[in-house]
Amino acid sequence: MVARIKFREVRGIDRRRGVGVKKKTIEFSRRLSSSALLSLAAFAGALIFTSIILWVAGAQPGLTFQKIIQGAFGDNIKIANGLVVWAPLSLISGALIITFTAGLWNLGIEGQIMLGAIFTTWSMRLLENSALSPTIIIILSCLMGIVGGALWASLTGVLRLYGGVSEIFAGVGLNFVATALSLWLIFGPWKRPGVGSMSGTQPFDEKLWLVQIPGYRLSIWSLLLVIVVFIGLFILLKKTRFGIQIKAIGKNLEAARLMGIQTRKVMMLAMLFCGGIAGLAGALQVVGVYHRLIPSISSGYGFLAMLVAMLANNDFFLTLIVAYLFSILNIGGIQLPIDLHLDSTLSGVLQAALVLFFLIINGIKQRLLGRKERTVDGE
Repeated sequence: MVARIKFREVRGIDRRRGVGVKKKTIEFSRRLSSSALLSLAAFAGALIFTSIILWVAGAQPGLTFQKIIQGAFGDNIKIANGLVVWAPLSLISGALIITFTAGLWNLGIEGQIMLGAIFTTWSMRLLENSALSPTIIIILSCLMGIVGGALWASLTGVLRLYGGVSEIFAGVGLNFVATALSLWLIFGPWKRPGVGSMSGTQPFDEKLWLVQIPGYRLSIWSLLLVIVVFIGLFILLKKTRFGIQIKAIGKNLEAARLMGIQTRKVMMLAMLFCGGIAGLAGALQVVGVYHRLIPSISSGYGFLAMLVAMLANNDFFLTLIVAYLFSILNIGGIQLPIDLHLDSTLSGVLQAALVLFFLIINGIKQRLLGRKERTVDGE
């Protein structure tokens, strides 16, 4: 009899747990569907807006979009090049989700990418003639890239949390410092023998390159790293106490303090995580793409990643999709001046329009929801 009662109790608990899991699944599906619909609506609005601009400029919108698609998917090399852009862009976008969730606008992400690349280059130069195996040198150099990005992010964090300086101004200022530092190294201490140009430092020996797919610039290790990092970030924000604390701070800083959360510590850790991942992206640019330090090593991915994270509404799964969309726009845009004599920056107009329409549509949605809530309260 006792065993039967216990069985009923356990079964009741299992049912309640099942209902809870089902509710969470439904809630997650609704949020994902809502974000996806917002992104699709923004995409449609951006296409219409860009088409009008093209029509006014005397170009054919349909043909222009066709050339962008051909430029991105015309052959296997172009598809691979899209993934070459997608890997670092995804990493940086995922990193920004951490700081955005904490209510921090980490505009210094560009500098953090550069410092990751600088630290990686320094490590490679230091170890390239050592007895260590190439694999160990690459791993150690990538770790140094993570350290470089995290250290640079910590400067923004210190200025924001202890100096009262906005992270926006601190980050933008440090971006200029990082750019100046990279240029000084390229044209100064790390200058190529007999050469002083924007082509960068002396390329590393091929044995120190991240292993690439034969015939392509793409490394499978970069893609695997993106997957591993995103799984880690998802667990960090969704399944850990630290993730809950970040969300609480982002929602209401004062309330988080009253709850006993060490807000400065958590916000600094958020900056360090973001900077470290950005530094890893910079490291991959050195060991996997350019094989040296160049002035434009960040490729503007930091600012582009902000648009990606905003358009994906800080959703990890959508971030991967939007990052790929932006990647193919970047690669496909190269075809425009070749075939249609249009500026390749047109793809940037489309990217900016995507975010603009997303913000407009999201603002309308929030306004309608606010009216609905006021109506319900009034009843």
